[in-house]
Amino acid sequence: MSNKRQVYHTNIWEEEAEADNPFATKAAYCHGYDVYGEILQKASWFEYLYLMFKGERPTTEQAVLLEKLAIALANPGPREASVRAAMNGGVGGSTHASSLMAALAVGAGQYGGSHEVFIALQMWGKCQFDLDKWKHHLSNPNEGHREDIWLPIEHGPGFDPNGVNCPTTTLQTLKVLEAVKSGGALSWLSENREVLESHLGYPLAISGIAAAALYDLDMNDHEATMLYLMLRLPGAAVHAIEQRGMGWKKFPFYADNIELNNDPGPMAIPNIEGLEL
Repeated sequence: MSNKRQVYHTNIWEEEAEADNPFATKAAYCHGYDVYGEILQKASWFEYLYLMFKGERPTTEQAVLLEKLAIALANPGPREASVRAAMNGGVGGSTHASSLMAALAVGAGQYGGSHEVFIALQMWGKCQFDLDKWKHHLSNPNEGHREDIWLPIEHGPGFDPNGVNCPTTTLQTLKVLEAVKSGGALSWLSENREVLESHLGYPLAISGIAAAALYDLDMNDHEATMLYLMLRLPGAAVHAIEQRGMGWKKFPFYADNIELNNDPGPMAIPNIEGLEL
């Protein structure tokens, strides 16, 4: 029988066990910082979040940008499909975890979802601040596409193919985030938004702003995807809870739009010999 110890390898986390219990933690370190002895006392949530993802302490500008982005993404609202998925779970009496998993599943796609942000981050890596490259790649988003579980994307990532004009809230978000971080991807996007919208024929989406902000935060495509999924969950959570309390009679689940052309009326229970009801 082997006595070899099973060891998890991580550069993110280190723990010291209590002397009397190897399963209890005496101290925990995130990228070398004492979480409970130092970070808990001195850091903000967004400083800690950035540290976990990037392995280094953020600047004040980076922490503020991440916080403002989190506010903008926190509640996409009932118009957004991932929030409605959570609302369906809530009104149907599903577990809270199920409602959040529904939001994650629906919000992971490539129409306003996290995979669209993933593709947009890759595009930032290819195009950076070259307008001609952006025009080319937005018009040909599947160039070099490799077959996997994802089908080819059907629109320029970060833009809304069903939109008409850029929504007011999208413009407000871009303005606030650019004010925090000027001279980077957000500023470039602000300066070239109308040119890109005219080129594509449809407007910038909040996913495009999120991708630019996450690029300015030095997040790679995988880190950006995870953060985009996480930061949109608070809205899904509160709407699911609210709908659970309000009940299905107030929920637009087609109840008023279902008409039976041949209503059989109340169903009679069949009299089956030997059946106990």
